[in-house]
Amino acid sequence: MASMANTSRTPTPKAIDDLDAWLAAFLQPSVLLELFVLAVCVAVAWGLVRLTRHTLGQQEEHTSIWFGRRLVDGVLFPLVLLCLGYAGRTLLERFINVAVLKVAIPVLVALVAIRIGVKVLNAAFSQQRWVRSLEHTISWLAWLAMVMWVSGLLPVVLNELDQITWKVGTSTLSVRTIIEGILTAGAVLIVTLWISSAIESRLLRAATGSELSLRKAVSNATRALLMFVGLMLALSAVGIDLTALSVLGGAIGVGIGFGLQKLAANYISGFVILAERSMRIGDNVRVDNFEGTITQINARYTVVRSQAGRESIVPNELLITSRVENLSLADTLLAQSTVVTIAHGSDIDQVMQLLLQAALDQPRVLREPPASVTLSAFAPDGLEFTVGYWVGDYENGLGNLRSDVNVAILRALRAHQIEIPYPQRIVHTR
Repeated sequence: MASMANTSRTPTPKAIDDLDAWLAAFLQPSVLLELFVLAVCVAVAWGLVRLTRHTLGQQEEHTSIWFGRRLVDGVLFPLVLLCLGYAGRTLLERFINVAVLKVAIPVLVALVAIRIGVKVLNAAFSQQRWVRSLEHTISWLAWLAMVMWVSGLLPVVLNELDQITWKVGTSTLSVRTIIEGILTAGAVLIVTLWISSAIESRLLRAATGSELSLRKAVSNATRALLMFVGLMLALSAVGIDLTALSVLGGAIGVGIGFGLQKLAANYISGFVILAERSMRIGDNVRVDNFEGTITQINARYTVVRSQAGRESIVPNELLITSRVENLSLADTLLAQSTVVTIAHGSDIDQVMQLLLQAALDQPRVLREPPASVTLSAFAPDGLEFTVGYWVGDYENGLGNLRSDVNVAILRALRAHQIEIPYPQRIVHTR
């Protein structure tokens, strides 16, 4: 019975010139069955992805490549739908001539390719401007390949491109081989970036301080290693002999040894800094007369941001070979002091009590270690007192805190009629 049905069916169109056959295939009553099967596949795929997202707890994970911000934004939904649609088409081809599913499968393949490329590039290079242009390029190429696939032009174009050849040494290359090699390399690199992005998100999740710096170093090294391995696999898949790259490797080694010493030293210094944790993201440092907070530690340079908003890009070699003051290596406590001069005839005990209380009245001044007031010098114009105290939130600024302490001291001295003397000089004239 099945064999009789197969012999009576109209041949499936395979090329773009079979336009009448395409139209006739889409006007068959069996198209309704295909649409029903496709709708069932969509519903089943949506339910499976929703269940998987709920099971894995990905409801709030908007940056996920598999799931995305919404249920249909990630890679998993079109991938599951593609598998279900292919299974449905294989089943229906035993009984009827499929038309809708024969077009739907290439569309889903293009959608999966676009979704994977866009999601992985956004996750790996979220801050780069050129990513948007590359996303548009991937989308146009995927949809163009889909149209050529459905219309039957793809095999014809590939056969024509395979005829354009030229010899390079002992190898014969064609345009088709180059295009296939580029696509293979792109696919391998995208998968590599996907794996490295997943590893990076796992390593950097809930990491702070020294752990953040070390995990960032491991993440960068892992991404570089995976991309190198992926590139080697892509070149091998194209048919390039990897032994020919030994000469290139030797040339690179000589170039690093002679012309790229500073660059290599900066890269090595960056990994040393990240490994030994002498400087971490968030530390307050003073290097080369520039003081600020470390915001980035990259392989070649470190970014230090001052409280005024200026950023200094410091080569990592400078941080290794020169003296660097790390204000928060052991802890975030920082000592600060201010000096005030009091008239000679003032009550010393009262003055010291007022100065100490003026410092302790500021909420940012720590109680431990305790603040102190010392008589630091007998100046010609009065007695110099030094008020010392400790601060635990250096990132909120030091100049504003010293100003608050000085204002409180001035108000306390004026309230108790304690004189702050002015400089006086005696000039003899003839």
